[in-house]
Amino acid sequence: MKKLIICFLLATFIMPLHANEGMWFLMHIERLNYRDMQKMGLQLTPEEIYSINNSSLKDAIVQFNRGCTAEIISDSGLVLTNHHCGYSKIAELSTSENDYLTDGYWAKNNQEELKPKSLSVRFFVRMDDVSKRILGQVNDSMTEAEREAAINREIAKIEKENNEGGKYTVSVKSFYQGNEFYYFVYQDYNDVRLVGTPPASIGKFGGDTDNWEWPRHTGDFSLFRVYADKDGNPAEYSTDNVPLKPKHHLTTNIKGFEEDDFAMIMGYPGRTNRWMPAGGIEQNVEYAYPAWVEASKTSMDVMKEYMDKDQQVNLDYASSYASIANYWKNRQGMIDALKQHKTAKTKRKGEKAFKRWASKKGNEKYADVISVINNYYKNTNEISRHNNYLSLLLRTKVATLPYRLGKTIDFYLQQNEAKQAELKPELDAQINDLYEGLHLPLEKDVLAAQLKLYSTKAENIAPMVAKVAKANNKSEAGWNDYVNTAFENSIFETKEKLEAFLENPDAEVFKNDPLFQLSTDLLNRYRAKTEEEKQLDDDFERAYRMMVQGMRLQNPDEKYYPDANSTLRLTYGKVIALPADERNDADKNYYTTLKGTVAKYQPGDDEFDMPKELIKLYEEKDFGQYADEDGYLPVNFLTDNDITGGNSGSPVLNGKGELIGLAFDGNIEAMAGDVIFDDQLQRTINVDIRYVLFLIDKFAGATHIIDELTLSK
Repeated sequence: MKKLIICFLLATFIMPLHANEGMWFLMHIERLNYRDMQKMGLQLTPEEIYSINNSSLKDAIVQFNRGCTAEIISDSGLVLTNHHCGYSKIAELSTSENDYLTDGYWAKNNQEELKPKSLSVRFFVRMDDVSKRILGQVNDSMTEAEREAAINREIAKIEKENNEGGKYTVSVKSFYQGNEFYYFVYQDYNDVRLVGTPPASIGKFGGDTDNWEWPRHTGDFSLFRVYADKDGNPAEYSTDNVPLKPKHHLTTNIKGFEEDDFAMIMGYPGRTNRWMPAGGIEQNVEYAYPAWVEASKTSMDVMKEYMDKDQQVNLDYASSYASIANYWKNRQGMIDALKQHKTAKTKRKGEKAFKRWASKKGNEKYADVISVINNYYKNTNEISRHNNYLSLLLRTKVATLPYRLGKTIDFYLQQNEAKQAELKPELDAQINDLYEGLHLPLEKDVLAAQLKLYSTKAENIAPMVAKVAKANNKSEAGWNDYVNTAFENSIFETKEKLEAFLENPDAEVFKNDPLFQLSTDLLNRYRAKTEEEKQLDDDFERAYRMMVQGMRLQNPDEKYYPDANSTLRLTYGKVIALPADERNDADKNYYTTLKGTVAKYQPGDDEFDMPKELIKLYEEKDFGQYADEDGYLPVNFLTDNDITGGNSGSPVLNGKGELIGLAFDGNIEAMAGDVIFDDQLQRTINVDIRYVLFLIDKFAGATHIIDELTLSK
């Protein structure tokens, strides 16, 4: 995308609201947003969006696998989400002989739908404000530890009161840095099965090159189904289970839309930090994110080498690699965007205004807040760099596996023979789970590369790592030798060696195992805090909470929304175009077409290959009922909705609440959006629902799936 030349208009540290800004609670829509939404094109009532007593849109929106969003699109529990949200489960179900990730999969009936080992969807039941109740348990004289303990005691009571004897999952969450609290009631369904997915050459078309970029041409979707017992209640997997009859499912609109049409998105955004002070932004840009980027690339380079050589290894590590690659590009985009737009400088202006307000009579309790926050960041910059290098090292499976198994094994070794026999099946299951899909040569090389990077780039590193680094002079060859020797002498090298050890266990051998010692050293260092660091954390938590409290008092007439934290939110805006781009063949640069997809085609390329059947459909213009009235087949489109990670798979809805698309990405220019909103830059990239249905119908021939849907033409 051509870089946009704009004025960065945000002038204060608070969140000045634009029409398209905000991730709003559903229970507050009527009071805070309804009139604005009506003016922009909403035709629903607030009750039709969120109702406790009647079915409403919220009953069709689910959290998918705890990290994405999905929607119910039929009265038989059919679930639509992103391909990249289902990626790990599709890979899990794949083998080199039946490679559904590469080739796609379409179940012809319910019996052919495939059950991953573990996959759930979470339905939102209701929410309520418990701020007064919880904050009534604390006072300003408490330490942070005392405050947290009092809050947790009350949270436990609220969760027990509302779970109806275990029927529901109840979660109490903090908002505005601990100034408000709400509880959320959910119902979880754990029998979720794969219905259909396009091949990766469609679902992941463009790969890392196009990730976070526009124009896009990606069919980023997959289909699953929720199963329940015969009464519609959650149940563990059973062949007796039946497709769920949901309270509400979305109508799917194939008529299309125009520029400036109303668009709203409902979903589970993961995390934003829009109250983050200037010092936090500077810390991320200069210390934390560069470490993350470098460490991510280190793992990716090693993994890719092995994945390219062996298709089964590629399947086993596809999800891990995709996750690392996604955040690698995200963090670099964040660095670039935050620097380019001088976000820290903008925040600093707001902090100065806040300090002036805090110096006035009656506001003295907030006078030192900014100074305390700045002192925290000054003293934790190097810590943040260290922790990011170490975090990526700990994403290496064999760096944590010995520790994760260690506590279970230690407990096992302390038991008598009868108790060991009782515990053995559970231990065996845990071992099988952790070793499944583990490719030892890859793991060893990633671990050696990450240890070398960590030992040379971070300060105050884990003691054992420091000792080994000194002995081998931090050289690549030295780390390779160390890792190879550690594996050769470890009971954790392979599942077979560990099982053999457990047949004749020796506590001393376990205690002195080199991989267990390394794993323990790394995790102990990750969790270690000096007394000074603990005090810094406490002072910072209190100051940050007071800063947010004070800034809301400073500007009491503003409409505020809380930072994202994986709770259900609604964002609204419009279908919106960018300036013309020669790389996009569309008449207006708010959508892309199948013509543009074919133009990117590169035979045999990992990122831009295409199925021949799709090219044939394009050449024959066999688009069925899914073509736009102007004759082209739409692929992706843009809106200005306010989303972040976790919104992947969220439905894009028109003013009638009908499904018009599926959110799957943002644009690289707006990477600062997690800490500060810019209405001129913020864009959401969506799959047009007509492209999704075209692929299901004309490409896959899965017309029985189309027959399930409620279509609006």
